Amino acid sequence: MSVSDPAPSAHCEGATIQIHHRVRPEARDRYETWLRQIIEAAGRFPGHQGVHILRPPEGHHDYEIAVRFASDADARRWRESPERRELMGTIQPDLQQAERVEIVSGIDYWFTPPTPASKQPTRWKQWLVTTAVIWPLTMIVPLLWLPLFGLLPLLDTWGIRHGLVAATIVALVVYVVMPRVVKLVAPWLFR
Repeated sequence: MSVSDPAPSAHCEGATIQIHHRVRPEARDRYETWLRQIIEAAGRFPGHQGVHILRPPEGHHDYEIAVRFASDADARRWRESPERRELMGTIQPDLQQAERVEIVSGIDYWFTPPTPASKQPTRWKQWLVTTAVIWPLTMIVPLLWLPLFGLLPLLDTWGIRHGLVAATIVALVVYVVMPRVVKLVAPWLFR
């Protein structure tokens, strides 16, 4: 589920609130209703840029929620708001443990250590992993679009073509490739 409501901000670097909830099995439906309410409430705050939810597979109970804001200050304003505090009070009995919350900025979202004992990876490792992910996509994605560009010449127009390729690469990096690559190289990355 994704909700977007971009809002301008004075800061250029965004911030993401990472939230982990372990929901009691019998409370899943109530939690889903509550989740819609809290997403709507967060969307009314300045700088809100959207929400991404990873729901647990069948038989599991851990929800991972990423709430994006335009700045660290916007994220903290929501995190510390009376609205959020009140909504958290209503769902607390349905959680198996206290929520875990962390605010991360920019590219650091991908490179958050898996455990508190792990250290943050060095910038050169982050650069290397990011380059290794994006470089092959810049060669492959344009080739995959070629047949469609041939069929619809409007899409092959300078600017439109580049926008489609860039949007495809970014979507693949953010939602498909980077999470898997970081998990794959985690033993080296967080050493």
